[in-house]
Amino acid sequence: VEAHHLLISFAGAQGNLSTTPKAQALAKIQELKKVITPQNFDQMAKANSQEPGAAQSGGDLGWFGKGAMVEPFENEVFPQKVGTVSDVVETPFGFHLIWKTAERPLRDVQVQLIEIKKQTAADVVAPDPWKSTQLTGKQLASAHVNFDNQTGAPLVSLQFDSEGAKLFGDLTKANLGKRIGIFLDGQLISSPVVQSEIVGGNAVIQGDFTLDQAKLLATRLQAGALPVPIHLIDQETVGPTLGADSLRASLLAGACGFLLVALFMILLYRLPGLVSVVALVLYAALSLAIFKLIPVTLTLSGIAGFILSLGIAVDANVLVFERLKEEWRTGKTLGPALEEAFVRAWPSIRDGHATVLISCAVLYWFSSSIIKGFALTLAVGVLTSLFTAVVSARTWLRFLSWTGLSSQGWLFLKPRK
Repeated sequence: VEAHHLLISFAGAQGNLSTTPKAQALAKIQELKKVITPQNFDQMAKANSQEPGAAQSGGDLGWFGKGAMVEPFENEVFPQKVGTVSDVVETPFGFHLIWKTAERPLRDVQVQLIEIKKQTAADVVAPDPWKSTQLTGKQLASAHVNFDNQTGAPLVSLQFDSEGAKLFGDLTKANLGKRIGIFLDGQLISSPVVQSEIVGGNAVIQGDFTLDQAKLLATRLQAGALPVPIHLIDQETVGPTLGADSLRASLLAGACGFLLVALFMILLYRLPGLVSVVALVLYAALSLAIFKLIPVTLTLSGIAGFILSLGIAVDANVLVFERLKEEWRTGKTLGPALEEAFVRAWPSIRDGHATVLISCAVLYWFSSSIIKGFALTLAVGVLTSLFTAVVSARTWLRFLSWTGLSSQGWLFLKPRK
């Protein structure tokens, strides 16, 4: 059937086309029913229908068969006489008036088709969209970055020799509005569109370049213009076990270094040495947490920086403990001697760590990526060790000085009387 309809929707109906209460919407469409006719249906639908687009289509639904509309709509329109306007019909979308304009029998034709695709060469090898030309890097005299006089945007200027100028002029004339591909080692690096015929051997490649992208394209074009043959001199394959062995050896070295430093501190400085080892464990945990947060990829050079910082981590404790010995020799008790040791050792600790951090900064900013990893892990280790040695170790030693252990002077480096 072919039909037009006029829709008055209400609040809560499907499609959310209106906020009008249902009773008010029903009263409105009943009023329209009194005055609507097949002759004025289009006008009335354009003026009143709430269907999207009805102001232009007049509610025209075109031809449709069963199953295309909702059930209440179809139950009304299919038995309806051609040329008549229906009574009010309620559907999930609202209230409708339907003008049936035509109907015709449905011709149900069923066709079975089996398509057998014949394999072609294109199914095996993808066709190359580019055609080779005689213009190569041999005819390119120079390529450099320039800037647009009006917009200041970066662009790449090309200069061909006499042979290249003629070939390029012929190419641009034959390919106006098309792309010309520029290949380096078989890889497409640019495909500018030909805007006009270019004669004289001077050309410009324009696009949404950044300055770095324009520099890279110019460098690649210049590299392609160099008449230098490439010869394979040597080829090596490095398996993954080499990296795993190196990593295992580095971790073993770190563990051995930690144990030797801990043993040295305990034997030489007794209880304060044990405190410095605990601070060293805290230092290692904090450093690894910071590496995870930054994040830092622990390459072999980065592990080397971390291992080196293990030794530096106890430097501050060595300075403090040696100063503690001197303060004790002057006759001070444990508490004041401990506080004085930290105060007097601080300038040396500060200056020593500052020089290492300056070295790390220089290595990070002016070296390659491998050395940058070493400098970064070393700097993080030095800063973390400064905290654990000066703050953590000092807090623990203060606590121990208030306990009964303080009476055992030999535990705190003080010789027995």
